[in-house]
Amino acid sequence: MWWNLRTRSRLLALLILYSLIALVSSSGPAWKTLKGSPPLVVARGGFSGIFPDSSDAAYELALNKSASDVVLWCDLQLTKDGAGICFPDLKLNNATNIANVYLNKTRVYNVNGFPTRGWFTVDYNLSELAPVSLVQGVYSRTDRFDRNKFRILTVEDVAKLAKPQGLWLNVQNDAFFKERNLSINGFLNSLSSRQVSVGYISSPDVGFLREIMSGKSYRTTRIIFRFLNQNEVEPTTNQTYGTLLKNLKLVKTFASGILVPKDYIWPTDPNLYLEPSTSVVADAHREGLQVFVSNVINDLLLSYNYSYDPLAECLSFIDNNVSSVDGVLSDFPATPSAAINCFSGIGENATRKVDTWVITKYGASGDYPPCTDLAYKKAMSDGADVLDCPVQMSKDGIPFCLSSIDLTESTTAAETSFSSRATTIPEIKTGSGIFTFSLTWDEIKTLRPSMLNPYSKYTLFRNPKAKNAGTFVTLSDFLTLTKDPKYGILVSIENAAYLAERQGLNVIDAVHDALNKAGYDKPGPQKVMIQSTHGSVLMKFKENPKYERVYKIKENIYDALDSTVEDIKTFADSVVVKKFSVFPEVSAFLVNSTKTVSKLQSFNLSVYVETFSNEFVSQAWDYYSDAFVEINSFVIGAKVNGIITDFPKTADRYRKNLCLNLGDKTPPYMSPIEPGRLLQQVSQAYLPPPAPPLPVLNDTSVADPPLSAVSGFRTGAPAHAPAPAAASG
Repeated sequence: MWWNLRTRSRLLALLILYSLIALVSSSGPAWKTLKGSPPLVVARGGFSGIFPDSSDAAYELALNKSASDVVLWCDLQLTKDGAGICFPDLKLNNATNIANVYLNKTRVYNVNGFPTRGWFTVDYNLSELAPVSLVQGVYSRTDRFDRNKFRILTVEDVAKLAKPQGLWLNVQNDAFFKERNLSINGFLNSLSSRQVSVGYISSPDVGFLREIMSGKSYRTTRIIFRFLNQNEVEPTTNQTYGTLLKNLKLVKTFASGILVPKDYIWPTDPNLYLEPSTSVVADAHREGLQVFVSNVINDLLLSYNYSYDPLAECLSFIDNNVSSVDGVLSDFPATPSAAINCFSGIGENATRKVDTWVITKYGASGDYPPCTDLAYKKAMSDGADVLDCPVQMSKDGIPFCLSSIDLTESTTAAETSFSSRATTIPEIKTGSGIFTFSLTWDEIKTLRPSMLNPYSKYTLFRNPKAKNAGTFVTLSDFLTLTKDPKYGILVSIENAAYLAERQGLNVIDAVHDALNKAGYDKPGPQKVMIQSTHGSVLMKFKENPKYERVYKIKENIYDALDSTVEDIKTFADSVVVKKFSVFPEVSAFLVNSTKTVSKLQSFNLSVYVETFSNEFVSQAWDYYSDAFVEINSFVIGAKVNGIITDFPKTADRYRKNLCLNLGDKTPPYMSPIEPGRLLQQVSQAYLPPPAPPLPVLNDTSVADPPLSAVSGFRTGAPAHAPAPAAASG
């Protein structure tokens, strides 16, 4: 009996211990916030990155696509008759159509010491603002919702949407209203009688915060001191915000938390690279102050350290092993919601939750010049499964990896004396180029690599510090570098017919020889893929069953004929398609989904999709300017077998996130985007013109003549001399 009681006690203790361990391990990371709870997501003006700031659509999207405890931010302004409205500025100019409603009604007021002209909220009663509609105030964002006639909302309107403690009122210009006999404090006091619950009140004005801190109405409201730029002067203390940051004990006397721009925590140098993080969060926590970070916005230019990945930026504030902010203010609340609840604490060696292949586009060419040793090494460390080598041929027959047959696209050739070798070859490309087969390998090695900048017209440049970094690699070097079973390889072959017929260069034999010498032709676990837009090229690799032959479809398609897919299967095991062939777009809005993936997969062809980039301008509006939302929609929504990306780290991180495979418990911000849903919310008068229907891939599209024999071994002059490029004048 005594033994049984003792044994039961031990068993009970063990069960309790195991339960505690399970509880801790299932509850996510141990948060380094002030109170140990997960950081809050604060939606600035709702989901204002998509819909007009402070519109009902913006607030509703924030509630539907964010963490369940999301806080709705309202920039509080007062009207002439003292009504409180949610609007991002004192002036109505930028984010409404008031200029069309009240013509020539601008006024000039002194705002923070500067004469300012515009349409001001204080010049209109609430009823007079009824015909005024909200529009997009950030010109880089879509204006397609400007005709939706979103009305200006009152604080009470937004409070009805917000859950208890879910409303944040920001008061930016209390003194301006006081000068016009309007009282923010009086309005706030009136809210309690109307049963409006306010969770947070913020302001950059110390005097205002002291005033409301002394009131009895705000004992359950958190008072937050908002820091502006460090060199700006706070009006009450006449000190700069940078100086006040050094006196957090003082801040604690009138606030329970602080809201700081992101560079207070992670400063950047003049070239937009991160400097060491500051101790602001730890210092504030030491004084018992919560810390909220602002300006974490997906479609702003981020530090180059984040590789244009806004989720990576969010994680730097909440998952950095030192301290975590207590909340993130964002125009795109889905991103911090996912960062907090899905991506935090997973670690570099976390298990992948999906089997989708991550295939590189010229290595990690979002961070280093394409197809260089640095791009490949970065891709390997970033978790890529398959590294790609687009094979080009030098004049003396050396196969090497380069993103294009035209050296001007990713090398410094145009800046050298080799510019005199520019020629025009219509069979290869429109316009002139300096082609790889015009230089020997020794000559090519004298060039420097150049970073690809596909979105430079938007002034979005990739890692400028490394714009000419790295060295070119031969195909043999590439195969040696990737000789590790955990990495697959993809060798891409184009222009084989031209090189054979016109230049006497046999790229197919060169690839065969390199693969054989490196031992890739022999059975083994390493994945070997051969890709081409020509079935005749892939047929040359049919004899080795180890090789996965990948057919790249150049055009965008909606579907494919059964007979065409059967034809593809005679020379390919898988297919590469463009993103538009899965989710077509018009004016950067998703229109619908195609039958492309399901048709190809129904014939047991794997489907890989290209190209996934991190720059927000590369993504449809539907993806909220976040690469993970786009990737998720293709992986979970379209069920593609692999994605081809120039930022493999982003894709690999996605595969490890904790919100995959949750079934009905999948949070809304991790659900695939429904194509066409956002476009349906555009008013009829402002819909973009419909795009022409995508074609169905037919037999003619994949028909390919057999390859001709090589014209002869090349020893010097080309077998066919291309036309020289016209001299510029």
